[in-house]
Amino acid sequence: MPSYDFALILSRPLYEDELDPLFDRTHGAVTVSIISRPEHDDRPPAPTRRHPNDEPRSEARLGNASCSWSGGTLAAAIMEVMEHVESSAPGLHILRVEADPLLTIRDIAERVGRSLDSVRHAITGSRGVTGFPSSEMSTAGHRLWRWSKVAAWYGIDDPQLIEAGPTVQAINGWLALRDVVPDVAPAPEEVTSALSLVIPHVA
Repeated sequence: MPSYDFALILSRPLYEDELDPLFDRTHGAVTVSIISRPEHDDRPPAPTRRHPNDEPRSEARLGNASCSWSGGTLAAAIMEVMEHVESSAPGLHILRVEADPLLTIRDIAERVGRSLDSVRHAITGSRGVTGFPSSEMSTAGHRLWRWSKVAAWYGIDDPQLIEAGPTVQAINGWLALRDVVPDVAPAPEEVTSALSLVIPHVA
């Protein structure tokens, strides 16, 4: 089965005591943002599903999880990891998924099979070839680039990106429906099954 890279945006970070259950379920394959807080009495109550009139959540209060996970399809891999994360942290739920990863220069070099210097020259245009995609953001002093834009610039046809676009769009729509009107949202396996019929996936 292919291995898929994706990230989940969470309703909150995990607490330290929620890491062991997640590790037991995923064998350390899922990396998450955490809150170090020993005073459990100060922990806010578990959030409920949003009402359409609720105030938008602050991005600073959200959490994230990222991993490389094997599955028959991207949808199946995402749904499996979502179940592990939500079961490990009561009250936490997934808000959306991203499957077009942000990469460092080193990540780009590994994916395109070039040296670090070659990628740096491509970014700066110092060898005369220009038009390298702009970085999307900077974190911990490192700039990050969107893989789909980098792959297009290098002329790389990544079949996982072809699968990722419609899969992520469909699952994020399902997550929004589940968040607002959970009673009418289909079961995860129904979503996975439906997507497997209409979206070409990596063999």
